[in-house]
Amino acid sequence: MKKAVIAMGILLASQAALADSTTYTIDPHHCFPIFSVSHLGLSTQRGRFDDTTGTVTLNMAKHSGSVDLTIKTQSLDMGFAEWNEHVGNGFFKNKEFPTITYHSDKLVFAGDKVVGADGTLTMLGVSKPLHVTVNNFKCTEHPMAHKPVCAGNITATIKRSDYGMMAYLPMIGDEVSIKVPVEAIQN
Repeated sequence: MKKAVIAMGILLASQAALADSTTYTIDPHHCFPIFSVSHLGLSTQRGRFDDTTGTVTLNMAKHSGSVDLTIKTQSLDMGFAEWNEHVGNGFFKNKEFPTITYHSDKLVFAGDKVVGADGTLTMLGVSKPLHVTVNNFKCTEHPMAHKPVCAGNITATIKRSDYGMMAYLPMIGDEVSIKVPVEAIQN
């Protein structure tokens, strides 16, 4: 009997913990990951991905949460078709690796604001730890959807060679700057 009471207590406590968490779905119309890299030491070239999905789970009272983000590599947009094909196949190998993912179970808080996340970025089949910075984080009511929304701007820098992306090094830079605007609406 005592074991049953303890098991029931654990079940109720875990349900209460889950009830305190809120899940948000990333709005794919307002999440376009952008990257920039040095091109021949002459200019900075930029590209973006037009198909991104994911979820954010927040427990503001416990300063915890998670992020799951999936980027479809074939949605690469470099500005014109030939450049999309060259960068998509030559760098991202988008037919062999159709997604880039980021997963974090550790959000970093400063007071009641998310300011970062420690997680894992998987690209070209290689998974590496990645800390991202979150700027301008806020939760409010979405003015058009009339639902709770949390949003922020994510930034990070990676070395593409760490993920096996070796094409044209060092003429095309190794350091890649990443910026991801995120708006996520409560389910």
